[in-house]
Amino acid sequence: MFTGIIQAIGQIKTKTAHDKGAVFSFASDELDFSNVSIGDSIAVNGVCLTAIEITDNSFKADLSQETLDCSIFADLSQGDKVNLEKALRLNQGIDGHIVSGHVDGQGEVVDKTTEGESTRFKISTPKNLVKYIAKKGSITMNGVSLTVNSVDANVFDVNIVPHTLTATTLGLLNVGSQVNLEVDLIARHLEQLLNNNKSS
Repeated sequence: MFTGIIQAIGQIKTKTAHDKGAVFSFASDELDFSNVSIGDSIAVNGVCLTAIEITDNSFKADLSQETLDCSIFADLSQGDKVNLEKALRLNQGIDGHIVSGHVDGQGEVVDKTTEGESTRFKISTPKNLVKYIAKKGSITMNGVSLTVNSVDANVFDVNIVPHTLTATTLGLLNVGSQVNLEVDLIARHLEQLLNNNKSS
């Protein structure tokens, strides 16, 4: 589990495709790898990945074809910057919201405007995810925990403060950029509970 509070910006060091997916390595001088072991989870742009090799400033992970199909990783290349967060530990507080690291789909930036010192993004989302997105609810975008300002049909908007723009890769997004989306976990569980009650 994760919180959606990004701990470091990294970059794709290598990307090697194979017939069942791809192997990526990610490097960062900002992330502390001293307490990371092989088999640990690290969220990269909101996708929970398992470390299979670790160095002092990088780690390697296998990405299945399913992960490539559901996320923006298929379109990323060596040198591209990514958001990094190590898995939540029991003695760690939660400043964002509970994030599973299982991306639900891809969104697209359809508008980007400056409002004072902040930036407002409008994101077009797959229609099957709209029911999980609520005004003032939580959503994870490229691994970043955000609050939804409003929802209009299949477009929602978020307001990004200057710190988040510089501490994550969100400041690099432009109109047309694709983003990983994970809807609020509680909303998904509520739907499952209601559906089970209807069928019982």
